[in-house]
Amino acid sequence: MLQQIETPHQIQLFASAKTSLRAIRNYLAGQVLGSTRDEALLEEVVKCVFCRVALERKGEASRLINVGSELLASQYQQTFNEIKQKFPTLFNADEKIRLEAIHLAYLDREFAQIDILSNTQDLIGDIYETFIGTALRGQEGQFFTPKVAVRTLIELTNPQADDLICDPACGSGSFLIEAARHFAGLGGISSDQLHGVDKDRYLVRLAQLHLALQYDILFPIHCADSLVWGGNGFETTSTKKLLGQFSLVLANPPFGSKIVALSGKARSNFDLAYKWRISKKTGRYEKQSDFANNPPPQVLFVERCISLLKEGGRLGIVLPESVLSNPNHRHVVQYILDHTTPIAIIGMPESLFKTSGKGGTHTKVCLIVLEKRRATHDHQIFMAEAKWCGHDSRAKGIAKDDLPTIIDKFRDFRAGQALIPSRFGYAVPLKNIKNNILAPRFHDPSAANLINNLCGTHTLYKISDLVADGILSLSTGDEVGKLAYGSGTIPFVRTSDISGWEIKVDPKHLVDRETYLKFARKQDVREGDILMVRDGTYLIGTCAFVSQYDTEIVYQSHIYKIRVNPNNLFDNYLLLAVLSSQPVVAQIKSMSFTQDIIDTLGDRIYGIILPIPNSLERRKEISNMVKKVIEDRVEARELARKARLAVTEP
Repeated sequence: MLQQIETPHQIQLFASAKTSLRAIRNYLAGQVLGSTRDEALLEEVVKCVFCRVALERKGEASRLINVGSELLASQYQQTFNEIKQKFPTLFNADEKIRLEAIHLAYLDREFAQIDILSNTQDLIGDIYETFIGTALRGQEGQFFTPKVAVRTLIELTNPQADDLICDPACGSGSFLIEAARHFAGLGGISSDQLHGVDKDRYLVRLAQLHLALQYDILFPIHCADSLVWGGNGFETTSTKKLLGQFSLVLANPPFGSKIVALSGKARSNFDLAYKWRISKKTGRYEKQSDFANNPPPQVLFVERCISLLKEGGRLGIVLPESVLSNPNHRHVVQYILDHTTPIAIIGMPESLFKTSGKGGTHTKVCLIVLEKRRATHDHQIFMAEAKWCGHDSRAKGIAKDDLPTIIDKFRDFRAGQALIPSRFGYAVPLKNIKNNILAPRFHDPSAANLINNLCGTHTLYKISDLVADGILSLSTGDEVGKLAYGSGTIPFVRTSDISGWEIKVDPKHLVDRETYLKFARKQDVREGDILMVRDGTYLIGTCAFVSQYDTEIVYQSHIYKIRVNPNNLFDNYLLLAVLSSQPVVAQIKSMSFTQDIIDTLGDRIYGIILPIPNSLERRKEISNMVKKVIEDRVEARELARKARLAVTEP
C-alpha cells in the first residue's frame, strides 16, 4: 500500500492544524489594525510559524508557555532575526514581525495545538490555502498538483538515497517536498540533492519556504525559465550545470493551448518546437524546417524533462491525456518512444484537478513514468485507469481511491508477478503500440474482453468494413452560425438535443427555411437514419432515431449521421440497439480522445466492432423490440405536441 497513507491519528492532526489556522485567520482579520488583507496577514503568520518551529527545534518553546506577551514577542523577534541571517533570500534584512504582542501570544497558543514539526503534514501549504485559497494559480495553465498525484508519482518512481532530483516546473514545491519526505525516510537528505526551477517568483519563494520550514535547509530552487534554461541570474547557479545529469525528474508542467511558452531563437533548441509530418515512405514522423505555430508548453516540457536526465534516469510527469492520444500529438509520442522507455502510465479521473465545484480544471491527465534508455524487444508497459482518486468533482473527500491498489499492482508487476488484467493494472507490450497512442483507456482490455466473449454467439463486424461494403453510410453535420439561431421554426439539432434514442421535441435553437434549404441536400436526413454524438465530454456515443417527424432538421457538425443501406445482416432498429450495447459503449469510451478542449470519437468510429447476433430469430426479436419502443415514444411525443398546440386553437 502507499507509504504515505494517513493514519486516523494523522488525519486528526491535519484537521486540528487547519482548524487552528482558520481560527488564526479569523482572529487576525478582526483584531489587527491597518493590515486586514489576507496577503499581509499571511506574511506575518509565515514569519511567526518559522519562529515557532525554530523555538521547538531548540527545545525553547515549552518554557515560553507562561511568560508575558511582551517577553514572548521579544523572543519571537530575536528568533526571527536569527532566521533572516540563516535564510537571507527568504526574508528581507529590514523585515520585522509587525504583529502586536497580544496577537503573537494568541498565535503561539494556537501553534501549541499543532504538531508543528511533523513531516507528514504540509503546514506552509495549509497556511496559504487558509489565507488565499486552494487554487493560488488557476490561470495560465498552472494548478497546484494534488497531493494524491504527487504521492503516487513518488511511489512509482521510488527515489533512491543517491538520486539527484529536479523539478523544472516546481511551482510551490509539491514534488520536492514529497521527495524530501521520502529521503527522510531513507535516512536523510543533503542540500544539493533537490533542485527546482519555476518562472513564477512568488511560487519559487513558496517552495523555498516549504522546504526551509520542514527541513531547516535552503535548497537550490530558482526563479528562471526552464525551457530557456536560463534567465534571472540562473547562469551562475549550480543547477544550470546539471543539465543531462539528473537521475530523477519530477514535473507537472503548465498546460494549455493558448500559452506562449517559447518564441524567437529559443525555439531552435527544441525538436518539438518544429512542425512534424508523417513520411509515406517510412511511416514515421519527420521534423520539418519550419516552426510549429505556438507548440503547447506541455509538449515542450516533455523534451526539456528528457534532456535533464542522464542515461538510465527516470521521469515522473503529469501530462494531459491528449498528448498521448490526440492525432495532432502523435509525433510527440514518437519522440517519447525514440528517447525513453515507458514504464508506467496511469489514467486519472477528470476530478483530479478540481479544487471546488467550479474551481480547477476537469482536464483528464495521466501520470507517466519513463526511463531514459532504449527499450528491449519484449518490453511491457504497465497501464491502469483510475476511476477514483479520493475526492469527487467538487473536491470533496470520498472513501473511494483506486491509487493504492494500482500502486500495489505496479509493484507486483515490477517484481515479476503475473498480472490479472483489470483497470487496476494491465500489461501492454510495447510492440502492440499502434498509431503512437499511449493513453491507458485506449489499451484497456475490458472493452476487447466484452467483444471476445461474444465470438461464439455473434459475428463481429468492424464499421470500416461495413462502410467499405456499402452496408453503412456515415457523414457529419454542419454549423449554421449563431446569427441563424431563433430565426425560424426548423430544429437545429445539437448534441444536447439527443437523448434516449430521441431527438428532443423542443430543441434549444430553431432556424429559418432559408438556412434549412442551404444544408438540406447535403445533409439528406431521412426517416430511419441514426444520429450519434461525435464530440462532447459526456455525450459521445448517445444515439437518436430519426422519425417521420424529424426529417426536416439541420444537425450539428459534432454529430454523425449513420444510415443502414439495404442488406441481409441487420436493419436500423437492430443497429440502434447494438450501438447502445455495453460492448460498443465500452469501445467508444476507450477510443475517445481530447481534441482542443472537448472530447471526441473522431474517425476512430471506423475502428469500432459491432457484435451482431448469429441467430436470425434473435435479430428479429431485438429489432421488433426497438421498433416498438421508437413507435411508442414518437406517438407519445407527437400526442403531447398536439395537446400543447390545441390549448391555443379556437
